[in-house]
Order: sequence, then C-alpha cells, then structure tokens
Amino acid sequence: EVQLVESGGGSVQAGGSLRLSCTASGLIYDDLDVGWYRQAPGNECELVSSINRDATTYYADSVNGRFTISQDNAKNMVYLQMNSLKPEDTAVYFCARDRGLPLVVACGEPNYWGQGTQVTVSS
Repeated sequence: EVQLVESGGGSVQAGGSLRLSCTASGLIYDDLDVGWYRQAPGNECELVSSINRDATTYYADSVNGRFTISQDNAKNMVYLQMNSLKPEDTAVYFCARDRGLPLVVACGEPNYWGQGTQVTVSS
C-alpha cells in the first residue's frame, strides 16, 4: 500500500516562506505525476503545482514565480518551496500521485493522497 505523508506546514506572516515535504512509502510507480493540491475553506481541491517523471513542471497562475516544486526520486520525496506567501495561500495542502493530475478535483480523488498539512498566512 502506498502512503503519502506531508510535513512542513505552519503559520507564517505574509511575505514569509515555508517548505512542504511529501514522503512516499510502499510500491511507487515511477510513471506517476506528483503534485500539490490545496483546499481553502469551502473550496474544492485545486492543483497548485505538479512535476512528472521528465521533470516537467506545472504551476497555477496564482503561485507562479513564488512556489517551486522539486523531487528526489531516490528518496521518493517531493518538496514545495513556498516564498512570498500571501494570506490567500492559506489552505490545507495535500500531496498527490497519479497518472495525470487534474487542475481541480474532489479532495482525495487521485489514486494516492496524503492526509494534508495546514498552511496559515497572516497579514
């Protein structure tokens, strides 16, 4: 069974930085895309960033230029470096893996989904 565990969330002031980490355990297919979704209260889960096996990345317009996704395949780790954080970045952030990651999903819909980590940005 594949398990994804996120860490690194917390509370910061606007303009601050956080680095999220996602550890994967179990059988990992190396052809899966991996990404970070977030859910703000009352919203669906939106794709913030993703990376595939060819290291092709995607960033939502709202985070482009501020967030950076990276992966360490040897360790089955994925990171999301978040800089210049804004109050509107406040959400629960989830790590996900699947063959293709839609831009908006029902939270938990991708085949592999973490438990989430809270990010709170105060003004």
